[in-house]
Amino acid sequence: MSNSPIDPVKLDKLGEVAIKVGLQLAEGQDLIITAPMTAAPLVRRITEHAYKAGAGLVSTIYSDEEATLARFRYAKDASFDRAAGWLHAGMAEAFKNNAARLAISGDNPMMLANEDPDKVSRANRANSAAYRPALELITGFDINWNIVSYPTPNWAKLVFPNDPEDVAIAKLADAIFKASRVDQDDPIAAWKAHNANLKARWTWLNGKKFAALKYKGPGTDLTIGLADGHRWKGGASEAKNGITCNPNIPTEEVFTTPHRLRVEGTVAATKPLSHNGTLIENIQARFEEGRLVELKATKGENVFNKVLDTDEGARRLGEVALVPHSSPISASGILFYNTLYDENASCHIAMGQCYADCFENGKTLTPDQIFAQGGNKSLIHIDWMIGSDQVDIDGIHADGTTEPVMRRGEWAF
Repeated sequence: MSNSPIDPVKLDKLGEVAIKVGLQLAEGQDLIITAPMTAAPLVRRITEHAYKAGAGLVSTIYSDEEATLARFRYAKDASFDRAAGWLHAGMAEAFKNNAARLAISGDNPMMLANEDPDKVSRANRANSAAYRPALELITGFDINWNIVSYPTPNWAKLVFPNDPEDVAIAKLADAIFKASRVDQDDPIAAWKAHNANLKARWTWLNGKKFAALKYKGPGTDLTIGLADGHRWKGGASEAKNGITCNPNIPTEEVFTTPHRLRVEGTVAATKPLSHNGTLIENIQARFEEGRLVELKATKGENVFNKVLDTDEGARRLGEVALVPHSSPISASGILFYNTLYDENASCHIAMGQCYADCFENGKTLTPDQIFAQGGNKSLIHIDWMIGSDQVDIDGIHADGTTEPVMRRGEWAF
């Protein structure tokens, strides 16, 4: 490992942050990790820190790019309408027994770029349906969960195409470490301070109880109504099992649930969206009564429209998130082709499934109650970026009066 372009000390710190900040893994708690095979060095660090923290049993499910591509090239057509339901059912069973969940992202974002889009979308649909029982326990925040990233070679070469592989890996590693705050002497203290700052933001927003947000910028004149009884969150949050975790590392956002029937106007994406091997560029969308009725893009338009036809909820919003333009990820100037990073560079919205926990007393609400209060249901949840230093956001009170929330991409309070 000594000749690896990835700093082993910072990698170890990332493993420690994943367990102590990301998951706050409890004594005796089991852990399920999913990761690309190329991320094994980080899996090993995380596993070691998990057992040192008193983990019960750590189990890792690896994916492999070559094996995934083999399916698209050689599998029978009927294969693409199926998914490993038994595997997802097993994960759901583990989560019901309070296992924690940790995902390591690092797959090549363009892995499926040259595969048949119809097969890709069918495979995704089958997988989403099979994964739903497990996913509902994650989006419902029943358990503590976390996502971190590892700089895999194919991802690094995509982000830094003009550099030799080892240089690209080193650059991506440094960007990941910086965004994850493990380049600092005491990352755990740095996360504590960052979480306190995010909490101050969402506490202010929750105190305001805005009925809607109004966005104004180039190509954007959008009003997003907020769900009844919504609440803002961000950074560290307490799961239903009583454990406080940081689901996303890195994170710069505060977010809540929009009302699926109360979105009106036009909005222009401010960054490309990387989705299933396609870079969707210059998205322009129009909403009526909450529904995305018209979507245009200079590249990848058909791919995005196909995804938005997944189900009835796919063309409605499930999340609205505020991120200052000066966030460290935005300041890096890097397009990561990875939603975990790119969404933290900019204010964003997500098509599809809402988060049950973004409601007052969200932990006690049934899915039907959440739906009645405006929460959205869908098999998809896709974030795309709509913020920049040219976008202003106002909060609209129930009586129609307004108050600045963001000006030129920065907090106005």
